[in-house]
Amino acid sequence: MDAERVKQILSSSSDIEVRYNGTSVWIDNLNEDGRTATVHLRGPLEERSDVAIDELKEI
Repeated sequence: MDAERVKQILSSSSDIEVRYNGTSVWIDNLNEDGRTATVHLRGPLEERSDVAIDELKEI
């Protein structure tokens, strides 16, 4: 995924499924470097991680 698509997903009101390493995640924000994003797992866990956006896959 690229930075422009991450921005589009963040501004969308739709529920767009994104996966990181096969796991469904929510994108919280695009980091200032434009190459990483903060994400968290869908579900009850609120643990956040910074990941490379090129490892995110839109389903």
